Amino acid sequence: MINFTDRVAIVTGAGAGLGRSHALGLAARGAAVVVNDMGAGADNVAAEIEAAGGRAWAYRADVSDTEAVADMIAQTQAKWGRIDILINNAGILRDKTFAKMDMADFRKVVDVHLIGSANCCHAVWPIMRDQGYGRIVLTASGSGLYGNFGQANYGAAKAAMVGLMNVLHLEGARDDIRINTLAPTAATAMTEGLLPQTALDVLGPETITPGVLYLASEDSPSRTILSAGGGTFAVTQIRETQGTLIQGEITPEAVAAAWNDITDATDAQDLENAFAQTRKYALRAAKAKGVTLDW
Repeated sequence: MINFTDRVAIVTGAGAGLGRSHALGLAARGAAVVVNDMGAGADNVAAEIEAAGGRAWAYRADVSDTEAVADMIAQTQAKWGRIDILINNAGILRDKTFAKMDMADFRKVVDVHLIGSANCCHAVWPIMRDQGYGRIVLTASGSGLYGNFGQANYGAAKAAMVGLMNVLHLEGARDDIRINTLAPTAATAMTEGLLPQTALDVLGPETITPGVLYLASEDSPSRTILSAGGGTFAVTQIRETQGTLIQGEITPEAVAAAWNDITDATDAQDLENAFAQTRKYALRAAKAKGVTLDW
C-alpha cells in the first residue's frame, strides 16, 4: 500500500480541479497537506481535509511571487518540520492565436507555469537535500508535448516542464530527490468549454490523481513523463534516432539526400543527458577521420 503517513506535501493550485483532487488524495493516505491557491478555494479544501480527519493548512499565494513562495515554504517547515512532496499544479490560460496574442499574456502564463514551478522547486530544494529525500511532480500538458492551436504561451510553458525535470533529476539523484512530470487531460475549469460535455464526463480529476500519488511515493521513478486521462496512463518518451554521419562535404543538399537515414527510428535511443549526445556525435565524427578519442 502506498502510504504518506508522516509525510508533508505542498500542492499548488489546489483550490479546485486537479489540485484539489491531488490534495485530497494525499491527505486521505496520511500526508499533512499545504493547500495553495490564490483565493478562498484553498481555505475550503483545507477545511474539507480537516473535516475528514486529515491535516491541512491553506496558504493563499501566486506561485510566480518569489517572496510569497519562500514564506509559504518557511512557514510549512516551521509548522511541520519537513517537506517531502511538492506537486506543482498551479496554472492559468490566456488562449489566443499567436498573431493576436498580447505579449503580456504570453509572459503571465510563462510566469505562473514555469517561473512558479521553479520558485517552488527552488524553495524546497535545500530542505529536501538536507533530508536526503524529496518527491517533486511538475505538470505539463499535451499542448506542450504535441502542440495545440491558440496556446503558444501555454504550450511553451508546459514544454519547459520537461527541461526543468531533466536537469533537476540529474542534480537531485544523489540526495534521493526524484522528479517527474504529469501530462494530464482532465475536466477542470481550465478545460470547460474546450471539450464536449461527453468527454468531460469521463475525464474527471479523480481518474488522474492515482498516477500523481504513485509519482509522489517512496518507490516512484524519476525523470518520467506520465500522461494521464480518464483512467488511461501512458509514458511519453523523448528519444533520438541513430542518425547518419555525412561523409565528405557537409551541405544542405547532403542533409536532404540523407533525410531518410536521419529520420529512421530503428534503434532510437534514450540519452541520459546533453553530454551523451555530444559524445555520440564527437565519437562518430572522430572515428570517420581516423582520430582516437580517449572517451
